[in-house]
Amino acid sequence: MGLKLSPGAITVIERRYLNRDASGRVIETPIEMFRRVARNVAGPEALYKGDASIWEEEFFCLMSALEFLPNSPTLMNAGRRLQQLAACFVLPVEDSLDSIFESVKKTAIIHQSGGGTGFSFSRLRPSNDIVGSTGGVASGPVSFMRVFNATTEAIKQGGARRGANMGILRIDHPDIISFITAKDDPTEFVNFNLSVAVTDAFMEALLKGADYPLINPRTGKEIARMEATEVFERIAESAWKSGEPGVIFIDRVNAANPTPQIGIFEATNPCGEQPLLAYEPCNLGSINLGKMVRGRDVDFDKLKKTVETAVRFLDDVIDAGRYPSREIDAMAKGNRKIGLGVMGFADMLIRLRVRYGSEESGDIARGVMKFIGETGWGASRMLARERGPFPNIKGSVFDRPGVEPVRNATVTTIAPTGTLSIIAGCASGIEPFYSLSYTRQVLNGVQIPELNQLVEEVAREEGFYNEELMESIKNGGDIKERADVPPHIKDIFVTAYDLLPGAHIRMQAEFQGYTDNAVSKTINLPSSASPNDVKEAYLLAYRLGCKGVTVYRSGTRAGQVLTCKSPRYC
Repeated sequence: MGLKLSPGAITVIERRYLNRDASGRVIETPIEMFRRVARNVAGPEALYKGDASIWEEEFFCLMSALEFLPNSPTLMNAGRRLQQLAACFVLPVEDSLDSIFESVKKTAIIHQSGGGTGFSFSRLRPSNDIVGSTGGVASGPVSFMRVFNATTEAIKQGGARRGANMGILRIDHPDIISFITAKDDPTEFVNFNLSVAVTDAFMEALLKGADYPLINPRTGKEIARMEATEVFERIAESAWKSGEPGVIFIDRVNAANPTPQIGIFEATNPCGEQPLLAYEPCNLGSINLGKMVRGRDVDFDKLKKTVETAVRFLDDVIDAGRYPSREIDAMAKGNRKIGLGVMGFADMLIRLRVRYGSEESGDIARGVMKFIGETGWGASRMLARERGPFPNIKGSVFDRPGVEPVRNATVTTIAPTGTLSIIAGCASGIEPFYSLSYTRQVLNGVQIPELNQLVEEVAREEGFYNEELMESIKNGGDIKERADVPPHIKDIFVTAYDLLPGAHIRMQAEFQGYTDNAVSKTINLPSSASPNDVKEAYLLAYRLGCKGVTVYRSGTRAGQVLTCKSPRYC
């Protein structure tokens, strides 16, 4: 079988995913990698009296056609010594040194295996609070975050990449201002994403122009009050400077908790799209929507089959995986959460000849994600009939008269798909194209030039292809200034900075409406944006029902992953 991969995809696969011998020499091809993963993940079919060989072939065909890819740890570790296949974990951080350093140890193990970790530091007593055992004073959450950051720095994840963390603090924690401003210094917390857990009570105070209480988590008592407007402005200013912190609407997240009898959500995975309970992991996978098009229409028949196979694949991953601790193993198999998402949405729109950000694109987003959600839950119900429901279903939101049991506590999540989209040769997640030509920085500074291949595809289909056009765009030329490109084609090749922040947020909201977990989406802002633009973006995200939001103003981070050649785009 032929496998068409871009030079960037080959670089990423060789450096990160392929088997090597004892001397470090690559001894596996990309096709062999897909076969290794398919065979390993199909193995649990035998536990349920299924035919592993049939499903191995189904899984292999799906991956090798680049129509669906699982998260990176599955590609890296399936069929190999580590056998740790989940992407994301949340570890508890209780208010004791034993708990803190137990989580530090588990973090190191998870990062070594290729996973990412999320933490809420909201249970830690604030700085200058009393430490009863010593008579001293506490140093506060931000100081302990440095311990986790240093641990991550010391562990090279899976031998291929540095680990990623999410640090979360509730907005009513007394140390909230020091947390908000923690990354104003760009050398601090380089292995962390930061998000503020924003409560509905805070948003009500903000909209009324009122103050709100700060609560000492050790005592549960109010110790001070702050103006909600002042804190909100500090969040926006720091995000304007560095892209962080993001915000997570924590009460909205918990309103969608399928297993409240097990616990509440306090944290998410590193990119914010996967809320998880303490010790809970999740394995993710993404469908390449760019390949779900036939002519000028969405190929719903193909999409249906792809969703059903992908749900089965991800459910098998739960049983095939080996987990870093007994607690994590129990949560993985007790709730059986999976996170099926998408990538290549921008590619789909180009092939449909629809402009990203238009009303029609929103309709397509809503229709496609509704279909994926409904089909995914149908597949989960079918698996429950075959294999039984998830063990923790009693007391869950599915434990109601007339509700058919399901195999998985959640089915859908939209992840950012950074390296997966490089392999698949498509746009990341639900993002618009960053630019039509850019340089991608991956794997310890390796620079990969990228040229959007859809320009050539569309140019040939529409009859305006020429070599000079391709060379111009490759070197940063603006397609909108080309007289040889038809106006309707110029219109559909929209890029991230062609869109107003509201268009990004509205697209996130369209997908969120039919996604069980959350949606990873960057709200791109031009370098000229103001802190007030950041505030408006956060407020719109809240109004439209998003579970969280992350903004990024161009040029505010050294070593940003994507760098485009055309100044108009950046």
